[in-house]
Amino acid sequence: MTFAELIHAVHTHPQHVVVPALWGQGRAAFGGLVAAMLYEAMRLKVAPGKPVRSLAVTFVAPLQMGEATAFEVEVLREGKSVSQVLGRAVQNGAVVAMAQGSFGAARESAVRVVAEPAPAMKAVEECQELGYIPGVTPEFTRFLAMRWGEGGMPFSNNQSRSMGGWVRLRSDVSYDRVSEAHLLALVDAWPPVVLAHLSKPAPGSSLTWTIEFVHPIPSLTTHDWCLYRAEIEHAADGYGHIAARLWTADGQLLALSRQTTTVFD
Repeated sequence: MTFAELIHAVHTHPQHVVVPALWGQGRAAFGGLVAAMLYEAMRLKVAPGKPVRSLAVTFVAPLQMGEATAFEVEVLREGKSVSQVLGRAVQNGAVVAMAQGSFGAARESAVRVVAEPAPAMKAVEECQELGYIPGVTPEFTRFLAMRWGEGGMPFSNNQSRSMGGWVRLRSDVSYDRVSEAHLLALVDAWPPVVLAHLSKPAPGSSLTWTIEFVHPIPSLTTHDWCLYRAEIEHAADGYGHIAARLWTADGQLLALSRQTTTVFD
């Protein structure tokens, strides 16, 4: 099933969605897909004209592939401008992921501050791509392409604080218009920067994730490359605190991300 097909499944059968193993990330489903499906279930409960401004996701337990997942949504408050929504992904009666989203309509304001410019990065054609290698790279990488322009690959013993480059859905996916659900997948496709500091493979994952979206989202398709850069702000005791941003190829800010990650080395 493609990304679009899984999102459609949330729309049509939110109480019974099965993620196939080809979307795996170790023993669990790819976190970016889980967040995207949870967001889509939440969005359906919000009135048009209120795009999501921020989403705070907690990965409570691994979402198991091949098992039915139910997406449950509660509207906490429906205000004139802002709606607060809580979503849960549930398997076998237990919550495996939850998110609190703030959806807000645009308002007239005298405050306007432009985003800082995107960082300089090598051209897409000059960057090394992490290809899909069965049994080596995570299964979901067959659907998402990442090209390294800065920092090291996971387990390369690269001590850089930053990691970045280019990301998009792979060319065998239809030309869909990019939405917030796609941005969730694009940002989370990248491994935690802390994994590059290791010299041998070890498990690592996101514990919590807060992402903020910049509106209006530019007109992009799933074949357009986006620029990603993440930086470790602090790491110790098996946890890393990472800030990241995503831009269009021409430097328009799309999203700001913060993650607390775990590493079991």
